[in-house]
Amino acid sequence: MQFDLLIQFITQEWLLVLALAATLTMLFLHEKRKAGPAVSCQQAINMVNSEEGVFLDIRDGAEFKKSHIVDAVHVPLTKLAGRVGELEKYQEKPVIVVCKLGQSAGSATKTLRGLGFTRAHKMSGGMMEWQAQKLPVVSE
Repeated sequence: MQFDLLIQFITQEWLLVLALAATLTMLFLHEKRKAGPAVSCQQAINMVNSEEGVFLDIRDGAEFKKSHIVDAVHVPLTKLAGRVGELEKYQEKPVIVVCKLGQSAGSATKTLRGLGFTRAHKMSGGMMEWQAQKLPVVSE
């Protein structure tokens, strides 16, 4: 019966449903464009290993010290613009941006791409996904 009501609503209010679909599509596309390209943990590992790239951890210092990816470069997101010079040797190589959940990495990736790091990518899922897959970390 509820399904019938849903069908009835869609047929009677098709213009509202169409507007909602268009709005959701535009929101999705905007967020995807803003965040830049995303790679999985395995794709990130392959890019870093085969092309001498780097993992860039943008989390705060306490989270980084707790655990981080082996050989990751740590530059907190709030200091990224001022410390981008530390990454110059990776300008033509893959830079995989890592945050806690994969959300903050989008804006950092966009910043890096704007500064000429054309091969910057965010890692989907961030450190939570990395640890969920039981991939190696350094703990201090």
